[in-house]
Amino acid sequence: MTTTLPPAGLTGTAGPRRRSIGRFGKYTQVGTTVVLLAIMLFVGSLLYPNFTSGQALLDLFGKNVFLIPLAVGMTFVIISGGIDLSVGAVMALGSVIAATLLAAGWPAWAVIVVVLLAGSGLGLFVGYVISRFEIQPFIATLAAMFLARGLCLVITDRSIAIDNSFFQALNLGKIGLWESTTTNLRGRTRVAEVYTTPSVLIALGLVLMAFLVLHYSRFGRTVYAVGGSESSAGLMGLSVQRTKISVYVISGFCAALAGLLFSFYTASGDPVAGIGYELNAIAAVVIGGTLLAGGSGYVIGSVLGVLTLGTIYAYKEFDGDLNTGWTRVMIGVLVLFFIVLQRFVASRRWART
Repeated sequence: MTTTLPPAGLTGTAGPRRRSIGRFGKYTQVGTTVVLLAIMLFVGSLLYPNFTSGQALLDLFGKNVFLIPLAVGMTFVIISGGIDLSVGAVMALGSVIAATLLAAGWPAWAVIVVVLLAGSGLGLFVGYVISRFEIQPFIATLAAMFLARGLCLVITDRSIAIDNSFFQALNLGKIGLWESTTTNLRGRTRVAEVYTTPSVLIALGLVLMAFLVLHYSRFGRTVYAVGGSESSAGLMGLSVQRTKISVYVISGFCAALAGLLFSFYTASGDPVAGIGYELNAIAAVVIGGTLLAGGSGYVIGSVLGVLTLGTIYAYKEFDGDLNTGWTRVMIGVLVLFFIVLQRFVASRRWART
């Protein structure tokens, strides 16, 4: 007796049982990401000294601090069954708006509010267009990407330096955590402070808030329901359109926050910043175990995906002779592996039911 799998698979039409992979399947994918990250860190520690030192591990967060908010916002969108290709451009737009307003003499707090409102407003517009006119998210967010990138270049065609004291304090600020003692081959002991930055704490605060909202609120449960099956969510009386709009508002807010963190980190606003970051965010979310078809995923998994990408780039930083192309090859292989894993877990689930 043979078992027939549903033709929809991971990308088929909506149905009441679509994309249900079960709790075990979801934990399998996140667990695979954890194991993979641990293996990569272990191999790196064997190849390069201090690869897994306390400061090096914290630097994984610091060097990918813009990507964390993008991945968080993308997690909401993909779980709901959508996609957002505009986040990299919105990140650049946020940095350009911040730099331009600061140069015009605006106070830092007002600039931060305007940037976050701008990103959220663009997300609201995109979400409304997708929900109201039933346009494919790929097309709508692609248009938003060109719109945001074009606005960047209309405002300025070059990088704008930021000399605001508050932004510079966040750029140069260090938060000491503990002291690390190392001994070299000659027996000399060196004591160094292990630190992080305010931007990392801001990004991790966003992760905590997103985790609580997505996993412990009615809205979060609705996002999962809409991503699993819009028709079933509608029959249950859930507000499908409002939820779809809300996830794009969240994504726009997170992208604008990433633009602010970019401004803190570089002390500038750059109209060409974030090119390709939308693909990195999608890759991190997929590696973190979120189904591209929606209905399943974890915020923490997406953060693990960001750290996995950061570890791949760290190999290049520790080994100057490593061809940059190999980092892209590794990312492509990982994304393909996790997509196949998602299909395998979903197939096992359907076979049991």
